Amino acid sequence: MPDIWTRNMGQIDRLLRIALALVLLWLAFGADLAWPGVLRWIAAGVAGIFLVTSLIGSCPLYTLLGFRTCRTR
Repeated sequence: MPDIWTRNMGQIDRLLRIALALVLLWLAFGADLAWPGVLRWIAAGVAGIFLVTSLIGSCPLYTLLGFRTCRTR
């Protein structure tokens, strides 16, 4: 069984996820788009997942697919 906490995300991948998460949070709560309730919370949830995975440096989906964007373990 693969270890889901092994670092598998590179620096650029992590920075892009953080930037995308901030954009999603801004669209969900800060923009004047008035997104419907469900869409707002989906965007916030995806942003939360992106932030957590980028902070820990590991994406469980990458592990399941055998994908990595970092050079070293």
